[in-house]
Amino acid sequence: MTKNSYQKPSVQTQEDALKMARGTQRPAQSKEQTKLIAQGIQKGIDLYKKQQKEKARELNRKLKKLSGQKQPLLESDDLDIPVNIIYRQHWLPWLLLIMTWLGLGIFFLL
Repeated sequence: MTKNSYQKPSVQTQEDALKMARGTQRPAQSKEQTKLIAQGIQKGIDLYKKQQKEKARELNRKLKKLSGQKQPLLESDDLDIPVNIIYRQHWLPWLLLIMTWLGLGIFFLL
């Protein structure tokens, strides 16, 4: 009736955890302490993997939901809506251009 949520960790996870525990082992540390540290690291790895799987499932749910919503939107986009784009230019470059022409004109006349 009760679902057992604990799964035995993979061999690779156990080896990785033991390798990390040995890498950070202190000189006066016993084998039991190293095993306990390896178990803690192993639990951390398992927790990380569970979180990543949950994130992936949530992302898949969102993508599935969005892809289901896009189908009706594509059908309604068949109507062509005219879009008027108005480009506005700043007046400063035009003023500088006119002043340059006037300045050159006055220079050549005098």
